[in-house]
Amino acid sequence: MNLIAIKMLVGNRAKYIGIVVGLTFASLLITQQAAIFLGLMTRTFGFLTDTTLPDIWVMDPKVQYIDDLKPLKETESLRVRSVEGVAWAVPLYKGLLKARLPNGTFQTCNVVGLDDETLIGGPPKMVQGQLADLRGSDAVIINTVGANSKLARVLPDGSRVPMRIGDTMELNDHRAVVVGICQVQRTFQSQPVIYTTFSRATVFAPRERKLMSFVLVKAKPGQDIHALCQRIQKATGLAAYTREGFQALTVRYYMKYTGIPINFGTTVVLGFIVGVAIAGQTFYNFTLDNIRYFGTLKAMGASDFALLRMILLQAATVGAIGYGLGVGIASVLGLSSGSTELSFHLPWQLLLFSAVAVMVICAGSAALSMWKVVRLEPAIVFKN
Repeated sequence: MNLIAIKMLVGNRAKYIGIVVGLTFASLLITQQAAIFLGLMTRTFGFLTDTTLPDIWVMDPKVQYIDDLKPLKETESLRVRSVEGVAWAVPLYKGLLKARLPNGTFQTCNVVGLDDETLIGGPPKMVQGQLADLRGSDAVIINTVGANSKLARVLPDGSRVPMRIGDTMELNDHRAVVVGICQVQRTFQSQPVIYTTFSRATVFAPRERKLMSFVLVKAKPGQDIHALCQRIQKATGLAAYTREGFQALTVRYYMKYTGIPINFGTTVVLGFIVGVAIAGQTFYNFTLDNIRYFGTLKAMGASDFALLRMILLQAATVGAIGYGLGVGIASVLGLSSGSTELSFHLPWQLLLFSAVAVMVICAGSAALSMWKVVRLEPAIVFKN
């Protein structure tokens, strides 16, 4: 019976291809758009992902996400350092500053100021130079994407010359010399990232009474991180989050106050509807075209359960093929966009989500067909 079901499925080649194409398109649309959405969300907290050494991030209680910067007094790092269970606590500056490039143009950059002594919070991977080079005079480190794009020098013919070690720029009328190139995750706004020391960052930044953005904290061995967060909050009145907690806070903000979830959610739902409309209707028409064959099998003594099993096998076959092709195409497109502005993140949970969506589409299509077969009268085979 299983072989007969497969032969019936591929016998009508036009409808078979139509069902597979519909499911492939639905799987592709659902997987790709959801992966781009997840990629955008990971970019919102990419700086947290790159800064793995601290266990806890301490900030103003009103901070809503990673780029919602509310400066603290530098003495707050000393108060945090005095809390029981804290191994070390260092200041961190993070802000948006305009860089004046050698050709006179301006570019807004993410400037990160690291603790002068330890340089904790630095980039995860150095492509050229060393992190310790930041201790040199006027030294800064820039990310590869920024060096090759927005910080690059544009020639008269339109070509770009990437910024290299030894090149200079101005930050708030202060000279900055590039001493290294690093690799970090792309930012949500795709702005260049500049690393320097904390003291130098406070010189680059416009003068304010408060300039420290965060306090990075490392817990002593054996300490309960969440309990330490509570102790810091109680002792200082500041907010303290684990890296995962700060990531969740940032994602919740973007989910609640931006249109990103609605825009991508609409596309995912559209992919699901397209799959139901194309695959479901085509599969139902395929069943109607083969209704006489089902009637013949029923007249020969095949049970309703056997016929339903045939339909489920047919639905599962086209579903598996369509899902595999759709996910495969989405993965190839994602890999090919790795060095572009397009964000793409494809975890195994998303693959499972896409599989469930395709399974639901196939189950709905099969349900329509099974209802027709269950109500089928075997005598139909004798009608003209």
